[in-house]
Amino acid sequence: MLKSSIVVSFFRNKLPNTESAANTYQQVAPGSKGDVISKSRDRAELAAARRVTPCVRARRLVGGDAHPFAYRGRSRVAASHARCSAGRAGVRRRKQACLPTSSLRYTAEYGSRSGRPLPSALTHWPVGLPAAPAHRPSLPPPHTERGPARQRPTRAAGFPGGGGGGGPGEASCRAPCCSPVSRSWPRSSPSSTTAASACSPASTTSRSKDKFGSTAIKSACGDPKAKPSYLIDKNLESAVKFIVRKFPAVETRNNNQQLAQLQKEKSEILKNLALYYFTFVDVMEFKDHVCELLNTIDVCQVFFDITVNFDLTKNYLDLIVTYTTLMIMLSRIEERKAIIGLYNYSHEMAHGASDREYPRLGQMIVDYENPLKKMMEEFVPHSKSLSDALISLQMVYPRRNLSADQWRNAQLLSLISAPSTMLNPAQSDTMPCEYLSLDAMEKWLIFGFILCHGVLNTDATALSLWKLALQSSSCLSLYRDEVFHIHKAAEDLFVNIRGYNKRINDIRECKEMAVSHAGATHRERRKFLRSALKELATVLSDQPGLLGPKALFVFMALSFARDEIIWLLRHADNIPKKVADDFMDKHIAELIFYMEELRAHVRKYGPVMQRYYVQYLSGFDAVVLNELVQNLSVCPEDESIIMSSFVNTMTSLSVKQVEDGEVFDFRGMRLDWFRLQAYTSVSKASLSLADHRELGKMMNTIIFHTKMVDSLVEMLVETSDLSIFCFYSRAFEKMFQQCLELPSQSRYSISFPLICTHFMSCTHELCPEERHHIGDRSLSLCNMFLDEMAKQARNLITDICTEQCTLSDQLLPKHCAKTISQAVNKKSKKQTGKKGEPEREKPGVESMRKNRLVVTNLDKLHTALSELCFSINYAPNMVVWDHTFTPREYLTSHLEIRFTKSIVGMTMYNQATQEIAKPSELLTSVRAYMTVLQSIENYVQIDITRVFNNVLLQQTQHLDSHGEPTITSLYTNWYLETLLRQVSNGHIAYFPAMKAFVNLPTENELTFNAEEYSDISEMRALSELLGPYGMKFLSESLMWHISSQVAELKKLVVENVEVLTQMRTSFDKPEQMAALFKRLSSVDSVLKRMTIIGVILSFRSLAQESLRDVLSYHIPFLVSSVEDFKDHIPRETDMKVAMNVYELSSAAGLPCEIDPALVVALSSQKSDTISPEEEYKIACLLMVFVAVSLPTLASNVMSQYSPAIEGHCNNIHCLAKAINQIAAALFTIHKGSIEDRLKEFLALASSSLLKIGQETDKTTTRNRESVYLLLDMIVQESPFLTMDLLESCFPYVLLRNAYHAVYKQTVTSSA
Repeated sequence: MLKSSIVVSFFRNKLPNTESAANTYQQVAPGSKGDVISKSRDRAELAAARRVTPCVRARRLVGGDAHPFAYRGRSRVAASHARCSAGRAGVRRRKQACLPTSSLRYTAEYGSRSGRPLPSALTHWPVGLPAAPAHRPSLPPPHTERGPARQRPTRAAGFPGGGGGGGPGEASCRAPCCSPVSRSWPRSSPSSTTAASACSPASTTSRSKDKFGSTAIKSACGDPKAKPSYLIDKNLESAVKFIVRKFPAVETRNNNQQLAQLQKEKSEILKNLALYYFTFVDVMEFKDHVCELLNTIDVCQVFFDITVNFDLTKNYLDLIVTYTTLMIMLSRIEERKAIIGLYNYSHEMAHGASDREYPRLGQMIVDYENPLKKMMEEFVPHSKSLSDALISLQMVYPRRNLSADQWRNAQLLSLISAPSTMLNPAQSDTMPCEYLSLDAMEKWLIFGFILCHGVLNTDATALSLWKLALQSSSCLSLYRDEVFHIHKAAEDLFVNIRGYNKRINDIRECKEMAVSHAGATHRERRKFLRSALKELATVLSDQPGLLGPKALFVFMALSFARDEIIWLLRHADNIPKKVADDFMDKHIAELIFYMEELRAHVRKYGPVMQRYYVQYLSGFDAVVLNELVQNLSVCPEDESIIMSSFVNTMTSLSVKQVEDGEVFDFRGMRLDWFRLQAYTSVSKASLSLADHRELGKMMNTIIFHTKMVDSLVEMLVETSDLSIFCFYSRAFEKMFQQCLELPSQSRYSISFPLICTHFMSCTHELCPEERHHIGDRSLSLCNMFLDEMAKQARNLITDICTEQCTLSDQLLPKHCAKTISQAVNKKSKKQTGKKGEPEREKPGVESMRKNRLVVTNLDKLHTALSELCFSINYAPNMVVWDHTFTPREYLTSHLEIRFTKSIVGMTMYNQATQEIAKPSELLTSVRAYMTVLQSIENYVQIDITRVFNNVLLQQTQHLDSHGEPTITSLYTNWYLETLLRQVSNGHIAYFPAMKAFVNLPTENELTFNAEEYSDISEMRALSELLGPYGMKFLSESLMWHISSQVAELKKLVVENVEVLTQMRTSFDKPEQMAALFKRLSSVDSVLKRMTIIGVILSFRSLAQESLRDVLSYHIPFLVSSVEDFKDHIPRETDMKVAMNVYELSSAAGLPCEIDPALVVALSSQKSDTISPEEEYKIACLLMVFVAVSLPTLASNVMSQYSPAIEGHCNNIHCLAKAINQIAAALFTIHKGSIEDRLKEFLALASSSLLKIGQETDKTTTRNRESVYLLLDMIVQESPFLTMDLLESCFPYVLLRNAYHAVYKQTVTSSA
């Protein structure tokens, strides 16, 4: 949608603060005649204002004959003074829109005709504005009066885009994309409007609304999902075709069978198609108003020159282009006849008559089948005004349409080309034209000269301008992504006009030029602008004070770059394939990035620019303007008042206002200058702006300076808005992917998410529901871009980590054996291996560079990562549709996810083969990974420690936040299900001397070496990886297995409870004990299960010891405090308190007299069916069962004690730990005396073992001495038993002889 800058600022702020404008006009001399009139008029207006409604009050204030182009008399001056006085009095006229006279009148009449109240801003006359003239030329209305008032339909539920609406007093679009308001719309002849009203909020609202409506209908009808169901209903297909064929005359009185189906659906058709129908009616009304306005302008013979009355000329040309594009888009709606015809037929069936708008609307649709051809006929009377406005571009457009070489030779936009003039302000006689959109000018020229084509044959300047525009582009943007192919359309129009063969040849030549040269020309421009904007942004970032004098350069640069980007975007999908290379720019992101840098500088250093231009306005502009006004030969009183107010407003400015943070508002001043342009541009104006061009140029410069004070944001939108990307999603995403694929451009990839912040600027108040659609699209695109950038950075980091892990792996001890072997063989001159085998490279060779030009893969990865991280780190956050995005958080999130997956992946766990990485190797890889991640902090300001904490802490649990297994669960399962299961199968033994589990020689060799996973270094590595939480989980899993074994043991005790009860009291009766022992069942099962428990507890002891070593290294003071706390628990302490201390100590890896984890695991076995006394008895009998079963171990061949390993090959030495830990846990649970029960156990065990000394069967006593040593191990392991107690039960001499025998046997077997 095309809007002038004045419309942007006034329309989007419907109730602007006009106090500054009012204060501007408080300079009327007191006591003057105008002051006297103003006082009496004020009182009359105040009294009248209390008695009339807003609409009536507006009509009274405006007057029926108000027109700024008519002659101004004495009453006009008096009225002006009256309004000045009213501004001083502050009479209910504060919050109001400053509208041109005729536009206010038009809005008031339009509002009264529509039957809805006017906005509050339009019910009072704007304070401090010149009065309307007393007379205006009377023009015949372009159409006749219409029928009576009729109620407009409200939006039906379920209508596409239904719901919502504008605020009170706000015009609402009735297109399918917007919510209508139920209102009556009487159709009467519109009043005459003026040139000023063309860009007033009211008329711009109408233009915007109609364009939104036609666009929405085209979008809805083009989308099968949103298309009205009646257009695709098979039952109505024949009726629709009939209506379209007969359009606009459809005979309904003859009961046509083809239309019979519509009878049933007529009410629904009226309800659902009303919004579409009345949008077409709005387009028709807009056309009527435009025609009336153009007639008025022609009658007034308005002078147009873009370099003098810039605002008037620009808005005039914008109006014509808007009108033209609207009619072209209307003709592109294929279903327009079907919609209008269906609605009218249904209306006639329901009400007995056609809709009163239908005849004119149907005729308009037929007339504008070829809109440009019809408009060429319409614009014959307007050719003079239009051609004058277009030819005034001869000093502007060619200068904006130069080649890159010409820009380069002129050193355009360069601040450092002339250092001596760096501080001089950038000046031009045509300040607003310098940053005027090239796209807008090309639309003006192409559409304008098509409409007034006769001037092309008579004026060489017009022809040269038109040809230059045709050579620059192949297509123009009508609205958003709707394009217009200019050469074909122009040729089709001129081919039927006699004597236009030369013009047709010109069009064809220009088309060839556009196809063959335009792409290269614009490519070179973008190349130049990249370097120019980079230089500009670099200089301004170092010296932001230059933003003051060189602000024009900044906005010129933004406008130039914006035009080139939009040109490329528009032509990318509308080009022949043979020249596609010129329309693909992989460096477009760089240009956008420098645009964003300049925008950021303007936003950041806005106060600097304000200070500069406040001083400029008050110290220079006011003086020059005052001189110009004083030198005017003719200056009517009204114009003099306005010009004086300009000078006074600028003179009153001071830097202190900027320092105090005062909000500036020069919109009233700019609008008054716009009015003054209208007053002084008519043919019979007393003060003709055409004769005082210097005044116009000076005021245009002043207007630019005021925008630098109060409208910087609006200026950024005007010159650098790239919201058009919202409607080119596919091209937008393709550009982004190309940017990421090119490493040198990835540093600029942040520009794509930044563009998403522009999208909301393309929304409009008249289409509120579109905000959600565009807002959602901006959010989704921004999210996708940031996510892809983070993924790309994550992948680069992962590749670097993989390389680094490979280098770290070369330093592992397992790789040094081959190197040592090669060194030894080299010294002894032995030949090993195959001939010609290359010598293995030593670690670190990759760091030796013979040539700096040699670039390794790791170098490339680091370079690409640094470029991409620059982009991620560029913006701390960005706001898109009230949502804040933080690019760094995207990277942090992806790093956490990838780090988690990488850690689990580096375990290389294979469930089928039960293979897993050694903990030490995994720890080395994790440390290498973390080293790389820590280096990321050099590129991006992220807290990588937070990533480590989040990821590594999750790895200490059995499942991570996503429910996936962690290294804790993987290693716990592997040690339990693989290593310890092989121990119970007799393939692995625990060697206390080595503090490790070792493979035993068996027929079936294991796939892993147990020692490489269970020695002290591996267990410490495991503790480093799992941490206290993970080791606690490992302990709990071990305890669960122990508790299951104890449960089975209890079952065996229950089976032998009577025998064990008798044996408990008969340990001093050898014969009775022997007889009772023979009655016991499952003796071997008891010993085997106790051995398994001992093995598990031995493994846990290794794990706890390694955890203690690791924590002592990391937190020595805390560990020593916990240890001291544990060692000084008084004996009389309550058991619950003691268990809490033991739990703390166990978590720190310290050994405890009573294992709290085992107590918790065994406590869960309590049953409600068994009394506590019975449970206690079973626990006691379990110890008896184990004690009386020990002698059977002597007959086992594998029970021989090995001094080298300080244990037995069948792991029965682990019984010592099992007996002590199980006894301590069980009798803690049942609140029994641990010492008493262990003394009882020792008495029974020693008695049973002494009996085998009397046995004569060598098979039974094969390893008697090795079994004797178990008693010593049990006592040594127990904190509750002493050697004195053992001496009282079992002679120490037997232990000494047993040690002597096993050592002697070992020496003999080895010899």
